[in-house]
Amino acid sequence: MTARSAPPLSGAVRAPGDKSMSHRALIFGAMAAGVTEIDGLLEGDDVLATARAVESFGAGVERLGEGRWRVTGHGGFRSPGGVIDCGNAGTGVRLLMGAAAGYPVSVTFDGDASLRKRPMKRVTGPLAGMGARFGWPGEEDRLPVELSGGGLKAIDYVQTVASAQIKSAILLAGLNADGVTTVTEPEPSRDHTERMLRAFGAEVGVLPAGTGWRVSLTGGQALTGTAVSVPGDPSSAAFPLAAGLIVPGSAVTVEGVMLNPLRTGLLETWREMGADLTVANRRMAGGEEVGDVTARYSRLRGVVVPPDRAASMIDEYPILAATAAFADGATVMRGIGEMRVKESDRIALMAAGLQACGVRVEEEPEGFTVTGGAVRGGAMVTTHGDHRIAMSHLVLGLAAAEAVTVDEPGMIATSFPGFVELMRGLGADIAATA
Repeated sequence: MTARSAPPLSGAVRAPGDKSMSHRALIFGAMAAGVTEIDGLLEGDDVLATARAVESFGAGVERLGEGRWRVTGHGGFRSPGGVIDCGNAGTGVRLLMGAAAGYPVSVTFDGDASLRKRPMKRVTGPLAGMGARFGWPGEEDRLPVELSGGGLKAIDYVQTVASAQIKSAILLAGLNADGVTTVTEPEPSRDHTERMLRAFGAEVGVLPAGTGWRVSLTGGQALTGTAVSVPGDPSSAAFPLAAGLIVPGSAVTVEGVMLNPLRTGLLETWREMGADLTVANRRMAGGEEVGDVTARYSRLRGVVVPPDRAASMIDEYPILAATAAFADGATVMRGIGEMRVKESDRIALMAAGLQACGVRVEEEPEGFTVTGGAVRGGAMVTTHGDHRIAMSHLVLGLAAAEAVTVDEPGMIATSFPGFVELMRGLGADIAATA
């Protein structure tokens, strides 16, 4: 797939449903008793893998229309008939492991080649501390993993890094554990699990703890099916908004973007860089504040991104790095070592891709610095099948002097089906490479 320098982009588009909330809506609906009606579900490959997984665990799953799904839960999971293949979904597999650990089930989780490279003991460790049993048919700490659940005891777990996936897995297991399960975070991570558990009828306590918080719940609580409205994903909205900021003369609006303060670190950083961003039509959807965000072409300047902002924008650093390539001066991004264990080593791949496009990048173990200016482009970028690496460099190509090509665009469908069509609708020149 190749992106070329574009005329001014304009128009209004709708952000696809939030991926984090889509996974949770399916999993919580399957754990609950009764019917959960979901509107705005992201129908990307990752979320569809989770839909198949919860169906294998015994829930009824129906697609009613575009983004409209019904999950009929029976108050628990049963042992599936085969391996649960989570594809590329890191959030899906880790939350499913937490949920399944609380039931007397035996299950093997697996995934694609990318997911098999991602560490799993960060989740299986605390779950094992609660009483779940794990076996590693292959390499320890990597999928596939065999889980035997049930008979859990509550845990008081202190995280060393803020991670919504770890926190959520422990809390889901804690729903069916004996006692009060508590997770303490050094910095607040996204709180969709806490918010959505309450919508399903659970009592969840959240108290400040230093610069982070302590989240707790009592075991034995039953979830009840409910209606879930999934707002637009800020991580996906970032790509058309970034294009609006870097393509001269552009004005792009993305409607229905989630504005949860634990997910808006990128917008805050862009504003510090001088971005012309406005938010209109603020409203509530699915228990979250949403709004319509407009990005207009801006002369950006480099900034130092506070490391404690990482938890609120860890998935957005690739597209931040792409916009930083056009900023005046250096943009310093540190405290983001977690990027190295995402779908790929995103620090290394973004650094290599930007350097191939003529951008000065200094890589560090826990971050990197991008010094911006005019971007030459003219490169074939290796993505290792990472959807965010691919989309970030395609956006970069829209404002670079020469075309930018990415080698594996197919994986974009994991999080943003329809990305190319949406961008073309705004006037972007993105096409399959012959």
